[in-house]
Amino acid sequence: MASKGGTKKQDDRNYFLVAAIDFGTTFSGYAFSFRHEYKKDPLKISANTWTAGSACLQSLKTSTCVLFRPNGDFHSFGFEAEDKYSNLALDDKHHDWYYFRRFKMMLYKTKNLKRNFLLEDDKGKSMPAMKVFSWALRYLKDHMKSKYENMIGSVSDTDILWAGIPKAYLKIALEPEAASLFCKYLPTKKMECGGFSVFKPGSKYLVLDAGGGTIDITVHQVQDDGSLRELHKANGGDWGGVKVDTCFLGVLGDIVGNEVMQSFNEKHKSDILDLLREFEVKKRTIKVNMDEKITFKVPIMLNETFKRMKKKEIKDELESKTKYKGNLTWVGDKIRMSPGLAESLFQECSEKIKNHLKQLMKHPSVKDISAIIMVGGFSECPIVKEAVKKSFPKVIVPNEAGLSVLKGAVIFGHEPKAIKSRIMQHTYGVAVSKLFVEGVHDQNKKFVTSGGGVRCDRIFKKYVTEGETVDIDDRKTSYISVLEPDEKYMTFLFYATEKQNPMYVTDPGCQLIGKITIDMLDISKGLDRGADVSMSFGGTKLEVEAKDRDTGLSTKAKFDFLN
Repeated sequence: MASKGGTKKQDDRNYFLVAAIDFGTTFSGYAFSFRHEYKKDPLKISANTWTAGSACLQSLKTSTCVLFRPNGDFHSFGFEAEDKYSNLALDDKHHDWYYFRRFKMMLYKTKNLKRNFLLEDDKGKSMPAMKVFSWALRYLKDHMKSKYENMIGSVSDTDILWAGIPKAYLKIALEPEAASLFCKYLPTKKMECGGFSVFKPGSKYLVLDAGGGTIDITVHQVQDDGSLRELHKANGGDWGGVKVDTCFLGVLGDIVGNEVMQSFNEKHKSDILDLLREFEVKKRTIKVNMDEKITFKVPIMLNETFKRMKKKEIKDELESKTKYKGNLTWVGDKIRMSPGLAESLFQECSEKIKNHLKQLMKHPSVKDISAIIMVGGFSECPIVKEAVKKSFPKVIVPNEAGLSVLKGAVIFGHEPKAIKSRIMQHTYGVAVSKLFVEGVHDQNKKFVTSGGGVRCDRIFKKYVTEGETVDIDDRKTSYISVLEPDEKYMTFLFYATEKQNPMYVTDPGCQLIGKITIDMLDISKGLDRGADVSMSFGGTKLEVEAKDRDTGLSTKAKFDFLN
């Protein structure tokens, strides 16, 4: 969300560096580049290397976990939060702490997001989502600031163009677009498919961003000047790597029983953490048609918990489950899984991705693409790549697939106009009233103003239509007048729908997503007042601007997307 005032546009500021934060479902990170270095080499982008646990696991992203003290104060983020919570659990001192892991997907599954929305932690305790997210982002911002200040000394926030925060210096980068921009600057040979350059003017390609939580897809066409135009609205679903983790834990739960898994999860936090870290590495090695079994290291305490609760050995339990015969052996802290069973962990994700792409390829703007570019950490799993290849043979996975979005966001900060246009995912509009017309308008929506005017309420005043192409600099404008002579503020409820021509905001499928407030403080002209309300939909965030029609002067206007 954004409000647009009379300040100088951030594109024109003489910023010193561009910084980006990638806040993911499973992993998060940051990157930055200095303006003078970008002009020489756009790919000279700095990121942090994170270290986790006693095994000194190193990664270019850290785990998306937040830990708060029992009194609600922030303690840590990422691998540090995981390790601290794990150590607390070993001493049985973790119960009053707040531990949030992979909490981003809770927003994805929530349709009507409220300002007071609560997140549940590892043990079911609640905390405002706004607090959890803000502290997580603050940590990443501060950590990044320390990183680049160690390199060059103190830097003011006003010298930075953020693809993250704060609002006055903010640009939001859309993930598939950011990845596309990153790939555009990779050496030509890496971005060729069958001898054809993917970024040749006129070419069309599809970007598939496979993350931990979701699969996000968009289609771009390269313009003559090298900029990109979106050809098909962004789409996808929650078929990311988390589902594979869930399937793996589901196999363990099917063998030992849900009550054993629940007890193990509650009493052995450190072991659960080690188990998931181990699987995160292993799942990137599972391939189609493997000859050898896959070995997973499983905490010995899971075996011990089973024996304590079930009074028998796991190997005896396995013998009673015929579907695992020949497919899985479990001895001590090792599981040996057949290639077929290991591949089946990816089946749900693979099928949904493959089926979605097949349907997408039938669309006129998609069927003649030259290649699919796969980015995101989940793209590094060979089985996912093979599933995509079954839908389209020309698939490119860049070496830094997991960092493509993050580094591309930095490039987007340097080149915010590299994307020329976008496709509207929804029809957007506001709720207004019009003079009531008998036989046309709904009688239940009729009302009378204080001046005696008979009007129809809750009419959908459309600004843009689902599927419409909107250039990034386009603004849609409508004149809206006050209803009452002493009205100092005009407030409009803002709606979205997949229908192209709704009549009322109460029509099925119309969803309230926020409100717009416009100052009309000068009431000297009574009802003879109004404003030209302009909205920008082509950027990565919605912007609103209002001008008094009589004076031509801008008046304060703002969006609020949280009720």
